Formats: sequence, C-alpha cells, structure tokens
Amino acid sequence: MATTAATERWPESGESGAPSPQSVRLRQMFAARVRPLADRSSPRGYQLRALRRTADSAGLSRLPRGARAWAARYGDIRGVWLRAASARATNGALLYLHGGGFVFGSPRSHRLLAYRLSAAANLPVFLLDYRRAPEHPFPAAADDALAAYRTLLDKGFAPERITVAGDSAGGQLAAGLLADIGRAGLPQPARALLLSPWLDFDLAEIRRRDLEHRDPFVPPAYVEKCRQAYTAGADPADVRLNVLAADKTGWPPLLIQVGGTECLLGDSERLADSVTACGGSAELQVWPGQIHVFQAFADFVPEGRAAVRSAGMFLRAAAAR
Repeated sequence: MATTAATERWPESGESGAPSPQSVRLRQMFAARVRPLADRSSPRGYQLRALRRTADSAGLSRLPRGARAWAARYGDIRGVWLRAASARATNGALLYLHGGGFVFGSPRSHRLLAYRLSAAANLPVFLLDYRRAPEHPFPAAADDALAAYRTLLDKGFAPERITVAGDSAGGQLAAGLLADIGRAGLPQPARALLLSPWLDFDLAEIRRRDLEHRDPFVPPAYVEKCRQAYTAGADPADVRLNVLAADKTGWPPLLIQVGGTECLLGDSERLADSVTACGGSAELQVWPGQIHVFQAFADFVPEGRAAVRSAGMFLRAAAAR
C-alpha cells in the first residue's frame, strides 16, 4: 500500500482560499448562538431529550426526487438504507456512522448528509442506528459498528466494495471499526471517509487549541461531558478507545476532511500522521474558515458542496477497482 503524507488546504490551488461569505455568516451565527448554549448544556435529562429532538428535526426535510429510504433490521442491528437515484447496489455499500458526541444524532438527523454522499458516490448508504450513551455506554456503539460491518459481509457485499464513513464521534467509531476489523482478522473495507473526527479522549490538545483560537461550534466542556457519558468510567487508554495509538497496518486508504476553525483539528492531523507512519495512505483536507462537520450545511455553504463532491470522488474509486 502506498504511503501518502498529504495535507492540503482546500479549496484546491487556483481557487480562492478565502472562506465564502455564506460560511462566514454560518460561523458567526454558531459563535453567537450555538456555542454559548452548548457551553451551558449537559447530555442528560431534559436537555439531552431536547437536543435529540432538535437534531432529528433535520430528518423532516423531504428527500430529493428519486431518492429512497427504508428501515432495516438484521437481528439486533437496526438502521436505515438510503439510496439516491444514481446509486447502484452493484457498486457496493457505504456504512455510515453518525456523529453526535455518542449521545445524540440518529439515521434521521443524518439522512440528508447521507443522501448527498450517496448521490456523490453512487452508493447505497446504510445508516446504522447504533446504541447511544448514557443509556448504553462504551462499548455498545463500537460493538454495533463491528456487528453492522459483519452483517454487510454476510449479506454478500465483498469487502472491496464496502466503504465506511463517519462524522465527529462517528468518525471515532469508524476509525475504531477499522482497528477492530484488524484485530478480528476480518478483511478491511475498500476505503474510509472521516469528517471532523473526534478521536482523542484525553482532551488536552482540544482545550489548548480552543484557548488559542475559540472554536465557534464545539466547546471542550461539552466534549468532556460527552466523553464521561460514553466511557462511563472506562479507561481512555483502552485499546478500543485510544484509536490514535492503534496499530494501523493494513488499513485502507483514508480521506479526512476537517474545518480550519475546529479545536478538533489536531485529532485529524495526528490520525493522518499515524496512518502514514504504519505505511498507509491518508489524505487530510483542511478547509479554511469552516466549522465542525460543515458538509452537513451543504445547502448553505459552497465549501460543503465542494467537500461532498471530493468525498464522492474518493469513495467512487472503490467501485472502480
């Protein structure tokens, strides 16, 4: 496997490197309204219930014409299949692990983002409805991710036609899944896409970066509360939690996209470095001026649409093999 130590500032050279006016307005809105609220919030009780309802309201938007979505259950594994009109099962499948700090988010909250990836990659997407904390702490979500991957293999999807993706906490689950696959002796998927992954449960670098350049969206204080809810006393050095320290020999090619304003930026940088140190391929795209998981706001910011197109090209390469 070729080693790629590629860190790029996007948009690509030749385009304007300045954030779009739309993304500037989005960043300012999050800094003024969302960050202060998140600083005071707790992933417990009525606040968590309200957050889950708010996140899931994104699923009320109608999917574009020709798209299909249907619930599926395979034993204890539940999720939603979503397919854009251009997607074909013969191309393979994308296993998507949603973000939300391990405590909120669902196939409903992420179905528009999954649709965009399905359309960009021409792949059907399985949005896993994994168990969430604090009701189901570690390792429930990680176990569900591995079981879902085994399910796709059992359903006849060849590993070279399976791709894996996740955002934020789902990025940790996706990277952790690759490590679990290696430890289990299973064949690796063709490729993996990580959007603004949260990987480091130590949080020291996250706090340091936020002090130097305040993240307009993600407060370290809320990240710490989510960590506590998910780990529930488990040792952060546990091999399934400390993904950055995992042996990444044999991992598939990775594409990592992260916004330049994020306190989580260092997680992406360290992951790319650790993959290449093991002889793997990791392309890191840093998008200047963009917030956490900016791809989810592709309806509003052109950078989100461009990032999804780039991700689609990366994922489509798996079907072309």
